[in-house]
Formats: sequence, C-alpha cells, structure tokens
Amino acid sequence: MTPSPSRSGAPLDPRLTAAFAEVPVVASVVGTQPLRQFLTAPAKVCILATFAVGQLPQVVPALGRAGKTVFVNVDSSPGLAQDRGALEFIKNMGAHGVVSTRLSLIEKGRPLGLLTMMKVFVTDRSNLRRSTDAISRGAPDLVEIMPAPIVARMTAQAQRAMSPSVAAGFVESPADVALALALGSAAAATSDPRLWHLRRDQLPPVPPAALKRPAPLQE
Repeated sequence: MTPSPSRSGAPLDPRLTAAFAEVPVVASVVGTQPLRQFLTAPAKVCILATFAVGQLPQVVPALGRAGKTVFVNVDSSPGLAQDRGALEFIKNMGAHGVVSTRLSLIEKGRPLGLLTMMKVFVTDRSNLRRSTDAISRGAPDLVEIMPAPIVARMTAQAQRAMSPSVAAGFVESPADVALALALGSAAAATSDPRLWHLRRDQLPPVPPAALKRPAPLQE
C-alpha cells in the first residue's frame, strides 16, 4: 500500500495566524454559560460545542460582530445534520469554520470556503497511522490533537504530518499552553476561561527536559 502524501510544512491560514498572534489559545465554549466570559476575553478563536441547532443563528453572528473567529463542532451540535447542508447552514449564519472527526465533512468544508479543523484522538500506534492518513486526505486547516500530553510522545515527523495543530484535552495551566507551543502546536484549546486571557508575553519558560520525547508512538 502506497503511503499517503505528507502534509509536512502546511502553512497556517493567515486568518488564524493573525488570530493567534496575541493569545495562542482556542476557547472551547461548551454551552451558553461561558459565552459572556469569552466575549470579554482577548482570545479570538473559539469552538462552539453542544449548542443546539436552534441556538446557533443567534450565537454565531453575535460572536462575529465581536471580532471572534468561530468554529462550530458539527459532531456535538444537537439537531445538526452530518452533511453538506449542515455545512452550508453554518457558513450562511456567519461561522468561519467547522470541527469534526469525520473525514467526509472535512473534505466538504473547504470547497464551501470554510476553515476546517479535524479532531483526532491519538491513543496508540495504529490509531496514529490512521489519523495521519485521514489528515493527508482531508488536508484540514488545523488538526485538533487530543489529548494534549500525547504531543510530547509523538515523533517530530508524526507531528509535522498533523500540522498545523491545536493541542487539546488536559490543557489546564499556562505551562500546558507554553509546552504545546514549544512542541510545535499553533495554539492550545481549553474550556478554562482563565486561559482565554493568556497572552504570549505571559507564557512561562519551558524546561528543556520537557521537550524531550520519550518512548515515541511512531518509529
């Protein structure tokens, strides 16, 4: 079987580069309760999760007017179909991008002009290979790698194949964000509103020992 071509060196979309310039954190906004905190935070990028389909037409435009870059997690939006029509609905309401674990949705998003973020769960070597193959086929604008601590256990080659990436899951402190960036991620994603205020000049130093990659998942 011929290996899929690598996405190594894929550039970050200029819209995302600008959005991450000051605060390299993606706000995972789970439900409506944290919305007000995100609106007043300096973080520019969010993923909306568990928003019912009827809530999105009010929430998405409001965030857009506030200058936020909005991704909608299609997989976790109750009532939202898993098809091209759902993506058109998301785009027409003013969202900038979509998040999904489904390759078919990632492939359909780009022709519509949506930014795409493919969510992958790296649990073992075989899962890592399947994920990199799917990413190569879908060519998303971002890859959400879960859980974040696994990034330190991936080879540089595997991480390049998943770049540009956002580290997510167990991102609980400024040190976690700093480590994700030092390991090559474009940003870190978290549902902790305190980290939505974390600016680059506030990142703590990363100990050199933390950058060593023990027992890599992929030879």
